[in-house]
Amino acid sequence: MTLQQMEYIVAVYRLRHFAKAAEHCGVTQPTLSSMIQKLEDELGLRIFDRSSQPVSPTPAGRLVVEQAWRVLVRANKIKDIVAEAKKSTRGQFRLGILPTIAPYLLPRFFPRLLAEHPETDVRISEMKTEAVKAALARGELDAAIVADIDGLDHFDMTELYFEQFVAYVSANDVLASTSPVRSSDLTDSFLWLLDEGHCFRDQIMRFCGIKDGQTSKNVYSLGSIETFMRMVEGGRGITFIPELALYQLSESQRALVHPFAIPIPTRRIVLLTTRTFVRHSMKKLITDCVRASVPQQMLKMNNTEQRV
Repeated sequence: MTLQQMEYIVAVYRLRHFAKAAEHCGVTQPTLSSMIQKLEDELGLRIFDRSSQPVSPTPAGRLVVEQAWRVLVRANKIKDIVAEAKKSTRGQFRLGILPTIAPYLLPRFFPRLLAEHPETDVRISEMKTEAVKAALARGELDAAIVADIDGLDHFDMTELYFEQFVAYVSANDVLASTSPVRSSDLTDSFLWLLDEGHCFRDQIMRFCGIKDGQTSKNVYSLGSIETFMRMVEGGRGITFIPELALYQLSESQRALVHPFAIPIPTRRIVLLTTRTFVRHSMKKLITDCVRASVPQQMLKMNNTEQRV
């Protein structure tokens, strides 16, 4: 049994498809299938039920894959220790990022990182907070850029910046002439909010005092901030956008931006890692690059802001 074979069976387990697993591992499907077949012959059992679609592990195969996963995590840790001993930023680094952060932060920091440090190989995945936590725990991610919320106590956090929320108000809404906006002003407005599972949604609902009883009356859940913005621009309702989004708006779009009244709801953005993380040189590189890419005033929280 080799580490390569373990990598292949873990890829098939995760992707539930031999061709996708082969593409992920950078080999041909016949090569991957042949290596897995050899491992099954060596063990004397079938790891996967190939008759099912998507491909699924056999009961015994699931135990084999889970153990292989643990071995791969530990093997990769050895590589990380060696890289850190050399203060190296080379080698693949897997970075998760929230969908409510990615569209606004990545264009600012990622091209800069690649231009200034072409030796790096940072692979970025968008995922929600719960998926990030699971991926970090399983060793599928090295670090993640997330909002600081409850439930992250088992991880280490490195502060990146603070980001205000602002209201994005349709020209036809009753609050179109109201600025700044107070949470109490939102009672009779149509609100476009992210669907469940987004911490951005939870933070806004908590700050604005939006209760479950109101949801059926005036809250509509969709999956993308950009979709909400188009609905507001089309003439209906209110949504909420993060501060970095303001720098991508046209003049006509900026006319729809309404700040919150003091205290302004603000989220703390952090780089999340496990307690056993060892690639500190890479963490410092990403942290410094992100902090250099956002407006200076966002690096510290001021007394007009309130953490949510």
